[in-house]
Amino acid sequence: MTLSRLTEVDLREVWQNEATDFTNWLASEENLRLLSDEIGIEIVLETTEASIGRFRVDILAKEEITGRKIIIENQLEQTDHDHLGKIITYASGLDAEIIIWIVKDVRDEHKTAVDWLNENTDEKINFFAIRMELWKIGDSEIAPKFHVISQPNEWAKDAKKSSERTELSERGKLQLEFWEKFNEFVKSRDQTFNLRKAYPQHWYSLSVGSSKANISLSIIFDKRLMRCEFYIPDNKSLYYDLENKKEFIESKLNYELEWNPLENKKASRIVTEKNIDLNDSSNWENAFLWLMETSKEFKTVFSEAINKIDN
Repeated sequence: MTLSRLTEVDLREVWQNEATDFTNWLASEENLRLLSDEIGIEIVLETTEASIGRFRVDILAKEEITGRKIIIENQLEQTDHDHLGKIITYASGLDAEIIIWIVKDVRDEHKTAVDWLNENTDEKINFFAIRMELWKIGDSEIAPKFHVISQPNEWAKDAKKSSERTELSERGKLQLEFWEKFNEFVKSRDQTFNLRKAYPQHWYSLSVGSSKANISLSIIFDKRLMRCEFYIPDNKSLYYDLENKKEFIESKLNYELEWNPLENKKASRIVTEKNIDLNDSSNWENAFLWLMETSKEFKTVFSEAINKIDN
């Protein structure tokens, strides 16, 4: 057997500019989910470029379950004193409890400083230093990897306890139960499906094998509605390229779609939806089947359309 080799890719080959390229990439639902999975909490975007006096933090977010504020500062270079001072300023100005510093590499003295902050600040304050990495195997597509260099002591255990202590609303409990049973349903029928961890939220994100977009499933109990959408976080040209292939895409799917460019926003979405009373759990199996089959159709057809555009 011939084995290939992992090759590390320079960050600047993919993201030339921290603010316009990397921050926008990270702020997408799919990529924040990658970061969430790495550190063990659910990160939900609030805004990018949040103001603190005359400064701006790259990403302001919150933890889905507890509502704790999260700030993320990006630096596609080695750590430096300037950015160390900024993350402390941002944390105090926004009363953040989770501070994430994502960098190309962490100097030893800055790892020591972050460790010291975790050991000597209030127990509710949590600092992370994370190295951003890009890897490929042979001629494969480039894959991102978050590598945690420094984190609070006993973080994983404490994060789990925090989630367990937080009392979910009745709606949150229902959403969590729905997605847990959705995972069980799909796992018993399709081993190739890319399942994600279930969370108490109305949406469930799926990868399409490209950083340009993702598939988002959503359930809205009050409106007796569920949706499957192709979500493009920050690429209007891709949206309009796909819209130009609307006839091809809808002929493959055999149903009409709602095409929504979301004017004056960075994101765009292409949606199909189905009315169903999700308050009646006897309807859930039909809902699971529709969500599973529709998302698989979306992934196949939109991936094919994107390949046609790229080629």
